[in-house]
Amino acid sequence: MPRYLISFDAHAMDHVPAEDMPAVTNASLAVVQEARNAGVWVFGGGLANQKASIVATDGTATDGPYPEAIGGLCVLDVPSREEALKWAAKLAVACRCAQEVREFMPDPTEGN
Repeated sequence: MPRYLISFDAHAMDHVPAEDMPAVTNASLAVVQEARNAGVWVFGGGLANQKASIVATDGTATDGPYPEAIGGLCVLDVPSREEALKWAAKLAVACRCAQEVREFMPDPTEGN
């Protein structure tokens, strides 16, 4: 089955008041558990708000900027884009922010 990345921007939840965050956490954990129960959950989590490490082709590492692109993500293994969009809608409600959906390219090492 295709795998989809569902993610949201780093500051997409800034509008949620601190006192509402426990409810948001519980709602999002309920969607995660539902995805696990459905057998479509692969991986997910929030990204720490820290500087990125940039590793060059020669192996040297430097501190980069604070991440601006992704605040949280999950990977789901579902049969279609439509199914991924349904899960993204559930996550959007739970997290109170828009979700981006992208399909991973097929893994050439896995048989069809």
